Amino acid sequence: MTLQDVKIIDLPKILDPRGNLSFIEENKHVPFNIERTYWIYDVPGGEIRGGHAYKENCEFIIALSGSFDVVLHDGINEQKYSLNRSYYGLYVPNMLWRSVENFSTNSLALVLSSTIYDEKDYLRDFENFSQLKKEGVKKS
Repeated sequence: MTLQDVKIIDLPKILDPRGNLSFIEENKHVPFNIERTYWIYDVPGGEIRGGHAYKENCEFIIALSGSFDVVLHDGINEQKYSLNRSYYGLYVPNMLWRSVENFSTNSLALVLSSTIYDEKDYLRDFENFSQLKKEGVKKS
């Protein structure tokens, strides 16, 4: 995958004077079946989350509260996406190195995943990831 495969996806936004509502449906707003959901919160100032890639797993990342930056690398190029609205999310395909940084106070990141947790799916060494990308290996 390359950075051209990454997408900001607008979610439905229903405006109401009592409070707005947004929602997500698998295979409609996110291009995969949702197999796992997790959230990241209470991140101390200056900390960075992520620092890995997935061989198979794809993700959809939403800033439910506050803001943070998602930095993606495809082995050649790097792109930063600032998330700060709860009505859009970032689709991140597999085989892209990701880190999440610059968390604002009380930020809440919601992550929808296409696979259940599997430690074997992780690439945690950037040099190994880069080598696999050069070799054209997408999955193993």
